[in-house]
Amino acid sequence: MISFFEANLKQLSIHHTGNKLVEEYYKLSDAPLKIDDEILGNLLMQYFLKPFEKVNEVYRFYHPNDNLNLNEVFHFVHEIFENNELFHEDSQQLAKHLYDVANHPKIKSGELYVAYFEKVQIEGEQLDVVGIFKSETKDTYLKVYPEQDGFNMSYEQDAISINKLDKGCLIFNVDQEQGYKVVVLDQAKSNNESAVYWKDEFLKLKIRNDSYNQTHNVLGVYKNFVTQKLDDEYEISKADKIDLLNRSMKYFKEKETFDIEEFGNEVIGNAEGIESFKNYKKNYEAEYESPIADHFEIAESAVKKQARAYKSVLKLDKNFHIYIHGNKDMIEKGYDDDKSMNFYKVYFREEE
Repeated sequence: MISFFEANLKQLSIHHTGNKLVEEYYKLSDAPLKIDDEILGNLLMQYFLKPFEKVNEVYRFYHPNDNLNLNEVFHFVHEIFENNELFHEDSQQLAKHLYDVANHPKIKSGELYVAYFEKVQIEGEQLDVVGIFKSETKDTYLKVYPEQDGFNMSYEQDAISINKLDKGCLIFNVDQEQGYKVVVLDQAKSNNESAVYWKDEFLKLKIRNDSYNQTHNVLGVYKNFVTQKLDDEYEISKADKIDLLNRSMKYFKEKETFDIEEFGNEVIGNAEGIESFKNYKKNYEAEYESPIADHFEIAESAVKKQARAYKSVLKLDKNFHIYIHGNKDMIEKGYDDDKSMNFYKVYFREEE
């Protein structure tokens, strides 16, 4: 969805932010970085932009008071888009803001990069972009080089790998009144305080409620409903659960639009189960403040991503795995009294 084959890096400012709770400080640079080396420029483009090539979720800036101008990052980025001469000054303000919201002792210090790109493409549209990135992880690198009749070796400590962007976001200069289009990346685990402060405290983002996210969310809700909620209400075998998941994935792969009534009738198939799923969906919407429409266009990219999380395998002790891809009537579960063990009987026509 995001490509940068025609993009160029126009400006870059680098600052350092620490963690005030452990008495670290921030250090601001006086001027933007001058990039005269073409190879360095290309490496920076790869470091900053390549990790976003497979990112699909699009976010918006928001503020709890519904006043976007109270969102600090939105405010400073908007100033940059309106007046590029304020780029470095506003990059300093972004570094100070990041420092102010680092309110957990486990948040790591690191370099903050604020970049201005031209001609970055999202959803088929080339746009100017402000990128905000943070590097926290440092590595040691070995370098081998020829010397006289052989080779010698040196090393460099506390260096940054261009293949390991810790945190970043790209803010596209479009839909300003709605909070811009924003894509975000964070290598920290989602329940990590470091991840929370980057997306929720520093950037203050909410998911854009488009077809991709509607598709992604309803597939995720249905998967949790089948794998977790059904056990509370019904006695259902793992084979039946896998069949329900397979049928839902088949629905999303074959249909162009989602309709909750049609989905319930074709996939779940009984009134009590349909009503239970609708209630589960409503509870999710209320808990996460993320409404899911009853009718929307299905996004193929979201289906492909969720398909990787849909498991169609029965794991039997440590001896067997049974993969169920089609008709669940071809497999039967039973219990052998003599051996005091469960068993599955599998029907097939040809052995391949």
